[in-house]
Amino acid sequence: MKKKFPQIDMYQTGQNIRRIMQMKGMAVKDVQEYLGLAAPQSIYHWFAGRSLPTVDNLYALSGLFCVPMDALVRGSREDEACLCHHSNDHRLMMYYKKYLELKMAG
Repeated sequence: MKKKFPQIDMYQTGQNIRRIMQMKGMAVKDVQEYLGLAAPQSIYHWFAGRSLPTVDNLYALSGLFCVPMDALVRGSREDEACLCHHSNDHRLMMYYKKYLELKMAG
């Protein structure tokens, strides 16, 4: 049986970035200026799942949001938090996942 490799869900990744921005109280304009983007369309394209941030932008966003790059990306991997090796990172990821569950339910 051929093993299926994980794939990135562009829409869920964009929605995840949007949720993190909202949690941090950041506007699209804030992220646009931080990344040095000429226009905000790229960010709206991420939200809609039409494109993904570049690796450089993911790296910059992880610093801006104070989360690992892997916490920004969503996809078909069974364990989304597998790269969190430190107990504090793991605890933060668990709180974040619980927050997302409650936000989706409410």
